[in-house]
Order: sequence, then structure tokens, then C-alpha cells
Amino acid sequence: MNDDAVDLRARNKQATREAISHAALRLAIEQGPHGLALVRVHDIATAAGVSPRTYNNYFSSREEAICAFHADQARRAGQALRARPAGEPLDQAVIAAVVELYTDPEPDRAGLRMIMSTPALEGEALKTFTMAEGPLAEAIAARTGVDPGRDLFPAVVAAAVAGAIRVAGRRWLEPGNNESFAAILRHALSVVLPAAPPEGLRR
Repeated sequence: MNDDAVDLRARNKQATREAISHAALRLAIEQGPHGLALVRVHDIATAAGVSPRTYNNYFSSREEAICAFHADQARRAGQALRARPAGEPLDQAVIAAVVELYTDPEPDRAGLRMIMSTPALEGEALKTFTMAEGPLAEAIAARTGVDPGRDLFPAVVAAAVAGAIRVAGRRWLEPGNNESFAAILRHALSVVLPAAPPEGLRR
């Protein structure tokens, strides 16, 4: 199989994954506050234009399907930071990478509210944020020259970033809030991010 065929297959699989995830979230929202419990796998598969068997090949639960978009974002966090200019200070680089990753496009407010107000979905979303920590810590270590095997700095900063994203999401959903998610996220990240590692940590 040539590279073009491999790329096409990967794109098709990702498109199917996204279609199932979007269908699952849309159906849950349409069912109201307790929508998760009312959505069936058959309904999701039908809405996504796939068979239940195909659904089961991609996801093991409705929670996983609904939070798939957030999981995919989290997996790209390290890559997004590595793409920033090498000379950019750590705080500016992380803020720019994360804000672009999580706000282009801006989150679906109804979808995020459903996820953060449903305990089972919030737990699944927490898992997706945790997925970002490892790749992000590796990217932070590479950018700052800190050895992640000897120092906690990259892992702690990555965990702080994941926490800031969650806090920003909750603040954005508060009644009466008129700020953009990008502005809130940028502020939350600026609270926890240092411009560089403490002295003495570089290799």
C-alpha cells in the first residue's frame, strides 16, 4: 500500500470517528439534561450513517464517543507546542499553542455544557485532558532543555496547563459571562505558566 493510500485510509477513519462523535453529542444534547442515559448506540450509528458494528470498532462507550473530539485535541497538544518558534519564551509559546488548538474553532457551548454537567462525561473529559500531559511534558522538556527523567518541571507544568484548560471551560460556561473562550483561556494559562524553568534545571 502506497503512502497516498495510507493517508486516505487514515483520513477516512478520522472522518468516520468525527461523524460518530458529533452524532453522539448532538443526540445527547437534543434529549435534554439527562440525554446521555437516553441515547442508544443504534441511534448514534444511524445518525452517523454507520452500522452499530462500525460504531463498536471505534468506541467502547457513549462517553468515549461524545468526548472523542476533546481527546483528539489533547493528543495534538505536544505537537502544537513543538510547532512554535524555537526562540519564543515558554509561557508565550504554550499560551499561543494551546489557545490556537482549543479555540480554532471555538468550543461548542452547548456541547461543552453537556459534558461538564454530566458526571460520567466530565470523568471521560478529565481522561482526555490527562492524555495531553505526557506529549506536552515531552515538548516542554525539549523546548527548555530540562531532563524529564530527573526533574518534575515539565510534568508539573503540563499538568498545570491541563488544569487551566478545565478551569477556563467552567468559567466560560458561567451564566452572564460574555468573554470569549480564547480570552479566558489565555488568562487562565498566564496564571500558571513560567517564562522559563527555574535556574539550575537546564541540562
